[in-house]
Amino acid sequence: MPVREVESAHRPKRFRGSRLIELDSVIDRLDLEKIFGRNAPLQVDLGCGDGSFICALAERMPERNFLGIERLLGQIRSAARKAATVGNVRLLRMENSYAVRYLLPAESVETFYLLFPDPWPKRRHWQRRIVTEDFLRAVNDALVENGSLLIATDHLDYFGKIKATARANPDFTIGDPALIDLPLTKFERQFRARGAAIHWFELRKTSPVR
Repeated sequence: MPVREVESAHRPKRFRGSRLIELDSVIDRLDLEKIFGRNAPLQVDLGCGDGSFICALAERMPERNFLGIERLLGQIRSAARKAATVGNVRLLRMENSYAVRYLLPAESVETFYLLFPDPWPKRRHWQRRIVTEDFLRAVNDALVENGSLLIATDHLDYFGKIKATARANPDFTIGDPALIDLPLTKFERQFRARGAAIHWFELRKTSPVR
């Protein structure tokens, strides 16, 4: 798939030389080797926000590639500024579910991070929640063998609903990532400052029975 970083003369100057990916097509799979200029394990931050988390994580693990996906223009601009000096980060402005389902190659992702997704607390809005059976199937397709999806939320009801959806999916086992040391996201700092409980769990792709 033809992909290039945002260098086009048709783009505003503030984007030139950034880590933002410009797509020539939104129906073809990403060419990850071309995007990053190398083959390396890939980690993906779904809804990367202002880029604080993914940039901090990428600096810890220079041997891995990191892709941040975010649909909000203001947030992706902030992330691009933070990622300007972090060579193993690329950014994509796209809706998360679409990117996972249609743009990421099969078995290409080592770890997904889904940190504090919008809980859409009102029942009439629940259909907007990202974690659905279809979403988890797409995540499973994109993960390498034994790859994982790490999820965090401060919303206890949503936490329970996500776990219930995950338990119905035979492609994953549910674990506790308590021993994982990760940078704090902006939301996590805010929630901790208010004394809110943070609920974490890990979905790990299981090998099919042969």
